[in-house]
Amino acid sequence: MKQLYYAVTLYTALGLVSGLFYRDFTKAHNFTGKTELAITHTHLLALGTLFFLIVLALEKQFTLSAERLYGWFFWTYNVGVLWSVACMTAIGIRTVQGHSPESGLLAHMAGGGHILLTVGFVVFFICLYRPVTARQEKPAHV
Repeated sequence: MKQLYYAVTLYTALGLVSGLFYRDFTKAHNFTGKTELAITHTHLLALGTLFFLIVLALEKQFTLSAERLYGWFFWTYNVGVLWSVACMTAIGIRTVQGHSPESGLLAHMAGGGHILLTVGFVVFFICLYRPVTARQEKPAHV
C-alpha cells in the first residue's frame, strides 16, 4: 500500500510541475502554437495519479499485491508512463524551440512507452481477474 501511495504522490507532483513547466516554458519562448507539453500534465495526472488512486482502492479491497504478476504490472506500467511522458516532453520542447515536432526516433520511442503501458494494463487485468471472480463465486450465507 505504501508503494501505491508513493506512486500517487510522485505522479501528482510530476503532473503539477509539468503543468507549470508548460506554462512558463512556452511563455518564455513566446510560443502560442500546439505542443506535446500541453498534454503531459493531463497524462501524468490521469495515467498516474487517478489510475493509482483506483489501484490503491482495489488493493485495499482485493489485496492485488498478493497476485503473482503484480510486480510485473506495477513496474511495467510505471516505466511505460514515465517513458511516454519523457518522450512527449522532449518532443514538446523541440516544438517550442522551433525544431521539427517529431523526429523519427522520438516518435518510435514514445510508441515503445505506449506499448509498455498497454502491456501494463493487460497484466493489471490479469491480476484483477482472480480476486474479483473469487469473491463472486463464494456462496451467500443464509
